Amino acid sequence: MARRWSARFYQKLASPQAIAGTVIVFALFTVVICALILLQTRDDAVSRARDTSRNLVSVAEHDIERNFEIYGVALQMIVDRVNDPEVAKLPWSMRRDLVFDRATSKINIGAMVVLDAKGNVTMDAESETPPKVNFSERKYFAVHRDNPNVGLYISGPYPTRLHPGSHTLVLSRRISAPDGSFKGVALIGIDLQYFRKLFGSLSLGPNGLVALLNRDGTVTMRYPYSEDVIGTNVQDDDVMHRFNTEQEGCFWVDSKLDGVRRYHCFKSLADLPFIIIVGETEQHIYTQWKRRATMIGSLMALLIVGLFSLALALSLQLQRRMRAEADLSLLAKTDGLTGLSNRHMLDEILGREWRRARRTRNALSLLFVDLDWFKSYNDTYGHQAGDDALTAVARCISDHVHRPTDCAARYGGEEFIVVLPNTNAEGATAVAQKIRTAIDALRIPHTGSVHEHVTVSIGVSTLVPTAPREIGAVIKSADEALYRAKTTGRNRVVVAETPEVEVEEVAEV
Repeated sequence: MARRWSARFYQKLASPQAIAGTVIVFALFTVVICALILLQTRDDAVSRARDTSRNLVSVAEHDIERNFEIYGVALQMIVDRVNDPEVAKLPWSMRRDLVFDRATSKINIGAMVVLDAKGNVTMDAESETPPKVNFSERKYFAVHRDNPNVGLYISGPYPTRLHPGSHTLVLSRRISAPDGSFKGVALIGIDLQYFRKLFGSLSLGPNGLVALLNRDGTVTMRYPYSEDVIGTNVQDDDVMHRFNTEQEGCFWVDSKLDGVRRYHCFKSLADLPFIIIVGETEQHIYTQWKRRATMIGSLMALLIVGLFSLALALSLQLQRRMRAEADLSLLAKTDGLTGLSNRHMLDEILGREWRRARRTRNALSLLFVDLDWFKSYNDTYGHQAGDDALTAVARCISDHVHRPTDCAARYGGEEFIVVLPNTNAEGATAVAQKIRTAIDALRIPHTGSVHEHVTVSIGVSTLVPTAPREIGAVIKSADEALYRAKTTGRNRVVVAETPEVEVEEVAEV
């Protein structure tokens, strides 16, 4: 049983359907694996963009904090020297040079001035004669006038009066009199070109974005640079909520300014009122990934097409082989002349039906059919005519064997055997009479026969194998019945007498 099950399993495993199914499953598995790998590499592309953006944020943060620390020290130096009594005793030109000493050497400084308590310029690093300009309406002046504890104040970007056509960022400190009263303001203007150059040096690919926002939402600088954007307020933008509630983070967003989708990373500077934002475009992030995905996808498509082609070719070849094997198997079980089962197949069927009859206690009938005076027929008409006669007789026998379990076989020469499982003697006799009558009705001429045409004699044997008995017993019984038919005149059906089944001899019809 195990061997038979194993053989069936391997037969199904080697079937064309199994091969096609295996290829489909393998192809789907490969596609899923490749899809997972591509999704992972896509996520890796975003991770690399995140790392790059954060590194650029750190670079910009470090540079801005370092420079603003220097600017703050320079501004404090100006305040200290303005309040220094010894400096106040010096002549104007010397006092001016000393107040702005060293601070003038700092790069990116657009203006350095000292304002009095009314907001008028009293000292200018760039001019011996202070310009007649009043800044009392500026927030960076009013905030110090109204609050002595502001310390270093950093403003938003302003169009500068001292350098028309450019924007500046103002750092200011309060100047207090010895009694603590408001004496004026010292301020340094930072040229926004500093931020523009700094952000332009950060490589983010085409349409990459670097922006510096004040915490109140004012755009201090944006790269790519646009004059119209500087000084605008985006406090009402949805992303400002994240800037106001998180110290740093990364997110996808479509820009309202140019409509480009970018992956933004931001950080709020701890000691300065700035938020640095770095954004890399979706297209730039996925450029290499798309090329790789296209290449891998194309290779996978070619591989899958190749697999399906190979599977199809193998399946067709296997089908042809199976058909050839089936044909060979059929030929091995079929008599080449008559088309009936051959002797080997007969032995197999007899053995199977005999065991089944023993198991079910049902009758098994056998018809032994033999052509009368066939040697004389061959001698008279030739072997070719003899073969034709055998073929015609076999066709008649086959036409009267209808049930799937019945079998008609060529036993040898001009002898045929019909196996009728689960058939009693009466039923077997009826089948035998129909076969004999049909052959008799062919009226194939035979001058060597007393009937002057081809006839057959049939021996019928029916057994119910209730006790151990060899299969040869039923064949011997049918052969003996056939012998009696031959010796009693031929062209007749004779039923064998058996102890297991009541039988009756049927006379010639």
